[in-house]
Amino acid sequence: MNRQNQHELIVSGIHLELTPSLKTFVQEKTERLFRHEERIVRIRVELECDPKETVSARFKAKGHIAIHGPDMNAAVESDECHKAVALLVDKLDRMLRRRSRLMKVKRHLNHVQEQDAEISSAA
Repeated sequence: MNRQNQHELIVSGIHLELTPSLKTFVQEKTERLFRHEERIVRIRVELECDPKETVSARFKAKGHIAIHGPDMNAAVESDECHKAVALLVDKLDRMLRRRSRLMKVKRHLNHVQEQDAEISSAA
């Protein structure tokens, strides 16, 4: 079974019609997140267009990653929809990398503490 089939990607538009090219763009960008972290269950991307906002914040992209452990949320604003998606994926990628580094540090600290406890009990 292909690893990508186990993951779920949900793309929705608020006041915005999702074109096939936009859906494909989101899928291509989020593949990077699925490759980095195999424990991702679902990624939900919401794209919103608010014509009443200023031009620089017209498009909003919100991302929600359901993962084993605490879920992750991020939101970005931009003047173009594709640019907002790219910024969102970059932000989620940074969050996943930071989470991964923190998990490695915690594992290392637990291992060191266990070794210290073994040494002190042997003495």
